[in-house]
Amino acid sequence: MLIAGVGNIFLGDDGFGVEVANRLAATQLPDWVQVTDYGIRGMHLAYDLADGYDVTILIDAAPRGGKPGTVYVIEPDLAPQPADDETAVEQNPLFNAHGMQPDVIFGMLDMLGGQVGKVLVVGCEPASVDYGIGLSEPVAAAVDEAVTVVLGLIEQTGPAGPGQQTHAAQQDLKAAAGDRQSSVTKG
Repeated sequence: MLIAGVGNIFLGDDGFGVEVANRLAATQLPDWVQVTDYGIRGMHLAYDLADGYDVTILIDAAPRGGKPGTVYVIEPDLAPQPADDETAVEQNPLFNAHGMQPDVIFGMLDMLGGQVGKVLVVGCEPASVDYGIGLSEPVAAAVDEAVTVVLGLIEQTGPAGPGQQTHAAQQDLKAAAGDRQSSVTKG
């Protein structure tokens, strides 16, 4: 299992994923769990994902229109979306220095010939992603909740060998997300 903290610490609440990953890295986790603070290193994340993980949990700011500090578990739609040539260039991570969006990362993974297993995003509604270092009060207060949510997802998932996650483990993962979250959404 890969737990990936993503975000830009110089953009206020966008540093949420980095803070949660750093807290998780300081806890005792099973050997089969890897926690990494990727920050804005999307290419690094894509290459690590190409190594193959049954479950990946991305931790990031997730603006969805809710109250700042709301923690979500999101199951993203990873199906590739058709794009015209101009849009493809604009979205190409080689032309976008801030290309840490999950769809961009998984598009890069597809270009690398990698495949991804189960993916969840543990996100937090930001109050501000303006220039500045440090999380806003409501987002800082949500860090502990996000750590608890991720620990629950780890517990529910359990170790699975490459390509061997059972249907029961997938159902437990969905149930854990539903039991521990303010909001669980697809796409």
